[in-house]
Amino acid sequence: MPTLREKIRTLLEEYAQDARALSRALGIREKEIYPHLEHIRLSLKVRGQQLRITPYQCRLCGFEFKNRAKLHPPGRCPHCKQGSIEPALFEIRTSRGRGAKASSD
Repeated sequence: MPTLREKIRTLLEEYAQDARALSRALGIREKEIYPHLEHIRLSLKVRGQQLRITPYQCRLCGFEFKNRAKLHPPGRCPHCKQGSIEPALFEIRTSRGRGAKASSD
């Protein structure tokens, strides 16, 4: 039986998803997803793969959190000081370059 991290990895290899979608698919709380994603990110680096992250973005002013090292969501936008943040999307880049069913950008 696959572990929780193996299940997350399988889901992210299929297509890009946010933490909320992962939590619903796996039946765990959203905040429990982030430590697993961090572990997956580090283990993929060793294998020559990467966890691709489409950054969080402020829904009001459009500010992108491009250089954010933390995977959990920011509390508010540093520019407009509002808390309406679009979630980040996560996907695993395979040796082919993208996940099998990743959406086009």
